[in-house]
Amino acid sequence: GGYPEEIREQVNAADAAMEIKMKQTETIAAIATALSDSGIGIIRISGSEAIPVGDRVYRSKNGCHSLKDYGSHTIHYGFIVDGDEVLDEVMVSVMKAPKTYTREDTVEINCHGGILIMRRILEAVLKNGARLAEPGEFTKRAFLNGRIDLAKAEAVMDLIRSRNDYARKASFSQLEGSVSGCIRTLRQEILTELAFIESALDDPEHISTEGYPEQLSGKVDQLIEACGKLIASAENGRLLKEGISTVIVGKPNAGKSSLLNLLAGRERAIVTDIAGTTRDVLEESVSLHGISLNVIDTAGIRSTSDVVERMGVERAEKYAKEADLLLYMADSSIPLDESDAHILQLIQGKKCIALLNKLDLDPVLTEEELKEKLPEGVPVVRISAKENQGLDEFEKVLTDLFFSGKISFNEEVVITSMRHKEALESARDSLLEVKKSLEAGMPEDFFSIDLMSAYSSLGEIIGEEVGEDLVNEIFSKFCMGK
Repeated sequence: GGYPEEIREQVNAADAAMEIKMKQTETIAAIATALSDSGIGIIRISGSEAIPVGDRVYRSKNGCHSLKDYGSHTIHYGFIVDGDEVLDEVMVSVMKAPKTYTREDTVEINCHGGILIMRRILEAVLKNGARLAEPGEFTKRAFLNGRIDLAKAEAVMDLIRSRNDYARKASFSQLEGSVSGCIRTLRQEILTELAFIESALDDPEHISTEGYPEQLSGKVDQLIEACGKLIASAENGRLLKEGISTVIVGKPNAGKSSLLNLLAGRERAIVTDIAGTTRDVLEESVSLHGISLNVIDTAGIRSTSDVVERMGVERAEKYAKEADLLLYMADSSIPLDESDAHILQLIQGKKCIALLNKLDLDPVLTEEELKEKLPEGVPVVRISAKENQGLDEFEKVLTDLFFSGKISFNEEVVITSMRHKEALESARDSLLEVKKSLEAGMPEDFFSIDLMSAYSSLGEIIGEEVGEDLVNEIFSKFCMGK
């Protein structure tokens, strides 16, 4: 009748585990540079058979040496061959475990950077014993082999994808261990309390808990505050990583499209003296002093009987409600009107910078008059989008508005991952439960349950409390060859 269901499940689980283990010990290879024509391309090989596989496709200049003869962290001139065919003239790096990125033997073939030649060399490597690496598998092996934790591994991909200087610095700081170090410190403090509680429960005759609830309450307050500070940094972290969603609003012919062209550094939008030229949204990513803006130019907001223009106005209002930042373009050459009054309603409760445009013309609307109509705290910057004036002041106000004028990456830890934020929120929730138990006078073993939960939640950030499925999902988002 066959094996019982429970036995079959155990066998299947064992087979799956064996398959995963075998896969993790296979020698892998991939193109590590961009798949485009360039001066140099790199094919990376990693695993216990990396050097033998490399030897099968490498020929030294005089044909007398093989890669296994060379010392670790050395580079050598030679040729890559596929059977009798010479594919390319190369430099080959040999790096032996454990002092490598993956903690495995690694061979890197530095060849000419043509797409065809890189693919031919990779095919030769795969033909001689390696398999094609999955996305992110080199970094995954670095994590599984204990070289980096999960937070540092994620920082690798963030560093590659960084779109501005602030994001690059934040990612590099995390790669150097800023987040990991902070999380490990919090976990160690929780572990100290857990150890005391367990010891006191096991040996109440010699370890007194008198006064301990008050002591623990103070420590939990500190931990809650530390988690809260990291969680609060996540909004700025998101803006650093993804860019600030920025919508330009204003009435027709206020200069919105001219501003988009100025920020983009090219003629992105059509500019005319005819009001209502822009009828649909235009999007452009720009970088100002290391800050990324995802800028959307919208149709001028006004009452109109034109069906197409009215649709553009409705879209402008929708985007304005969802934006991180509104740039309100006011035309200094004409007075405020009903359209401006409607826009002033839109910017209520939003982060906004008012740009008083056309300072190159005789002003009708003054800065003081505009400030009287704006919500309190909205800065006003006088500019001329046409003459490229006032942009430096705008960039300064932008930086002050979002980042208090500066970000210190040597001292401040910034959370840029939503996964990390959620884990911190879970840890804080558990610590708040500890606080409730303390206030209710519950026994010590109640404290340890929620303290352990907080400890586990923080462990998810650095990869000490995560399942295989989550690990696979994270690394599947990496680029090939990293």
